[in-house]
Amino acid sequence: MSPRISLVLLGCLLAVPTVSAQHKVEVSFSGGYSASEGITSAQPPLLGQQYNSIAPESGASFNFTVGAFFNEHMEGEFLFGRQSSRLVADGPGGSTPISELTLNNYMGNFVYHWGEHDAHVRPYFFGGIGATNYAFGNDLLPGGIGPIPNETRFSTNWGGGVKFYPAPNFGVKVGVRWTPTYIKSDPAGVWCDPFYGCWQVVNNQYSHQFETSGGITIRF
Repeated sequence: MSPRISLVLLGCLLAVPTVSAQHKVEVSFSGGYSASEGITSAQPPLLGQQYNSIAPESGASFNFTVGAFFNEHMEGEFLFGRQSSRLVADGPGGSTPISELTLNNYMGNFVYHWGEHDAHVRPYFFGGIGATNYAFGNDLLPGGIGPIPNETRFSTNWGGGVKFYPAPNFGVKVGVRWTPTYIKSDPAGVWCDPFYGCWQVVNNQYSHQFETSGGITIRF
């Protein structure tokens, strides 16, 4: 074997541990607060009052994520998030709690990190798709209306933040996350085109969660 080939092979062997060290699994736990918004509603009067919106109540939340790095900057991640809440109807007469409610988010995210893999401070941005599960609990209305069936709806989430690594495998993170969840579509008239004809236009309504959180992150 020539000296040149030997040097090339040696260089490849020395590079393998460096590349492998950058492709790590990362797990994080975080807690925070979610400000939630609901949808407008044209339901019949409830308990003798008219309500024009129905929404989850803002409340405490937490997240768990596990992800794997594709390279130094890009990561594929699964996120589970949970928010404790209540379903509340709002209108001119005030607010009326309807039911206890837990919001569960199941998301597959793509995460992009700035900076070197071993940097002490790394800003990040993420986006992904998944589902939000509305798990209803105890009925809170006087007299009761019976159990409300759980619902699971398509949702996306978008956000970012900063990770701080005081040690190579341990860090803390702060971030924000926006989760719009599709709820329903309302008719919004008819739109006509001289070439393609006419079709009905709909107004899609989404329930939004705006979360701020902080926690720890561990790399393996």
